[in-house]
Amino acid sequence: MKSALIAGTALVAVLAAAFAPARPVSAQTAAVSASAGARPWMDRKLSAARRADLLLAQMTLDEKIAMLHGPMTMLFGPGAKLPDGAIGSAGFIPGNARLGIPALNESDASLGVTNPGFVRGQQDMSTALPSSLALAASFDPALAKSGGAMIGNEARAKGINVQLAGGVNLLRDPRGGRNFEYAGEDPLLAGMIGGAAIAGIQSTGIVSTVKHFSLNDQEHLRMTANSVIGEANHRESDLLAFEIAIEQGNPGSVMCSYNMINGSYGCENDHLLNKTLKQDWGYKGWVMSDWGAVHSLDALPHGLDQQSGEQLDKQVWFDKPLKEAVASGKIPEARVTDAARRILHAMFEHGLFDNPPVKGLIDFEAHAKIALAQAEGSIVLLKNGDDILPLAKTAKRIAVIGGHADAGVPSGTGSSQVNSPFRTSPFPLRSVPIGGEGLMASFASVVFHPSSPLAAIRDMVGAPKSGAVGIYPAEQAAKGSAIVTYDNGLYASSAAASAKEADVAIVFVYQPSGEGDDVPDMTLPYGQDALIEAVAAANPNTIVVLETGNAIRMPWATKVKGIIQAWYSGSKGGEAIARVLFGEVNPSGRLPLTWPMDESQLPRPVVPGWDQPEGTEVDVDYNIEGSDVGYRWYAREHKQPRYWFGYGLSYTGFSHEMLRLSVSQDVSATVSVRNTGRVAGSDVVQLYLIDKPGGAARRLLGFKKVALQPGEAATVKFDIDPRLIAEFDEKQNGWRVTAGTYRIGVGSNADDIGVQSSVRLGSRLINYAE
Repeated sequence: MKSALIAGTALVAVLAAAFAPARPVSAQTAAVSASAGARPWMDRKLSAARRADLLLAQMTLDEKIAMLHGPMTMLFGPGAKLPDGAIGSAGFIPGNARLGIPALNESDASLGVTNPGFVRGQQDMSTALPSSLALAASFDPALAKSGGAMIGNEARAKGINVQLAGGVNLLRDPRGGRNFEYAGEDPLLAGMIGGAAIAGIQSTGIVSTVKHFSLNDQEHLRMTANSVIGEANHRESDLLAFEIAIEQGNPGSVMCSYNMINGSYGCENDHLLNKTLKQDWGYKGWVMSDWGAVHSLDALPHGLDQQSGEQLDKQVWFDKPLKEAVASGKIPEARVTDAARRILHAMFEHGLFDNPPVKGLIDFEAHAKIALAQAEGSIVLLKNGDDILPLAKTAKRIAVIGGHADAGVPSGTGSSQVNSPFRTSPFPLRSVPIGGEGLMASFASVVFHPSSPLAAIRDMVGAPKSGAVGIYPAEQAAKGSAIVTYDNGLYASSAAASAKEADVAIVFVYQPSGEGDDVPDMTLPYGQDALIEAVAAANPNTIVVLETGNAIRMPWATKVKGIIQAWYSGSKGGEAIARVLFGEVNPSGRLPLTWPMDESQLPRPVVPGWDQPEGTEVDVDYNIEGSDVGYRWYAREHKQPRYWFGYGLSYTGFSHEMLRLSVSQDVSATVSVRNTGRVAGSDVVQLYLIDKPGGAARRLLGFKKVALQPGEAATVKFDIDPRLIAEFDEKQNGWRVTAGTYRIGVGSNADDIGVQSSVRLGSRLINYAE
């Protein structure tokens, strides 16, 4: 969701009026437990498809249509009330008491259960996971699945049964506002991580979406941007990420996007929704719109099944206009039945009838451990000059500077933001408004999740947690503990003075980004680049901790000793950062994106339409890079970025040897990996295509995270998805493997590929008719 979260008083009355139901709304507490004799669709022995058909046979046209649209359920204006059966969340589809159909209470998003506008009260709290981009940096689908299960359990405890999660749009531009919600630039990585998270959510008995289908890769002018791309390029990039995520996670619903794709809006794109998703891929769930993304009734025959957040569209298309269109014969009733069937099929398949959510207590202590594991697994060590890291706990004086490190760790803004994270402190959350104008402006605030890196660092060295309660450096020294000072970084001169007196200076910097717009360039805001320069000039032992949702420029990179990418790190981010800094955790994150030197290296150095006002239609030409997204673009164009996809350092070393390839129908590979250092650590073994018939072709073929003790070795096996070495054949509507020699290697990133081997393959076509 949802650019359509509304700012401005002009729409408050409209939204408040919209909650006065124009149709009867049934309570969710209908007789879901009725016997299978009275309601044969409640027989759990039957397939989801059979149960849906039995129920549909008893439904009137009005009852089917009632399932195809619903409002956003937040409270706007005095006296506003929620519809019967709604708990207050992003969206709501009323239930049907006569037939025992549960209501759909739908909540954002992939990073935790949100509480939009505190509709459920400020005491309704949730665990905030690290951003999806951070999760992708872990290269660990099992970790993604555990986080998904955590979100699902918290959603159930709040009475929510649909989670609007599963963002897998590819990162094509490091200025993208919602990049932090997605899982990187590679379709295999994004699909595997996104699919695992979806599977985790749905393992708890609720539905997850996958979104935003497709090419919602730019926030600027997203309501009017036209993503232009050829069919093969699309199939080999963003669509492949969605295809893999759907195969891995089986999401109950697909959320379509705001933008146009080749001239047709995502939520009424017949080629995308009907042909690709439902026909070629055989998808059996339902397509819901993004909030405010429906432009006409044509969306229904073109593949959209449900109009979500209906009051944000120009009108409610899937109610009276739909009924009139069926009566006149313009839309067959069979299409309405199909849309309702898809919703019911997903509800039966994922347990919404048989195991409805029950409000209850949440084990926040257990969930904090999952958030900590994800944060620790995602942190990427980018630079470690003179082995400055890990820091010794015996350091005498440490200067911590900037980034609101005293309060917590930042989060991305917009509908995915966990705005009410779990906390035990009575003090209010620190929230920094970004301001501005437009639909998302009043929701654009950086919430600092209350996991203070400063407090965690002080814990590490035995220093008192807070200098703000009367314990000052002289008293710390008298107690024999290390001195950890803090400067807020507002003034470079003050920060430099603090750094000059310290053995080590740790500078925290952050970059706000979020839903509704992209950032204009790759610089750090608030003068933070100048802050780093000043601190580095004052102290040669300067370490920078980046808390960003994107890659940034680093004009100071050669002047600092250490650089850590900590992303938006969630409810336990402060502790995770401290544990990596002091070596209690060996960093194992790897970059899920290629990190440019600056904007000049990008396929589009200027964000398309950046100088145009809201509402301007603009083409975003993705055929420039086509399917060669990220590292593939840099390899193809012979550009040298600052850091390649897959890059990340460790406190130990790893070697790869004995790569062996074999072919039955598909290609498989085995390789030996060894920890060559003195401490335990985890390597991300990365398998790449290097050359294929016709020339060089860089592509990730597989990855696996392996934990090893010093000197320990393991053999890793990869079964290579043939789509990753094939090209999409538009005429044959399938994947064509060209006969010839393929060179494959194992690397520590997309550029540094060591051990290599070759294999010959015959010609092969894999099409969707098979």
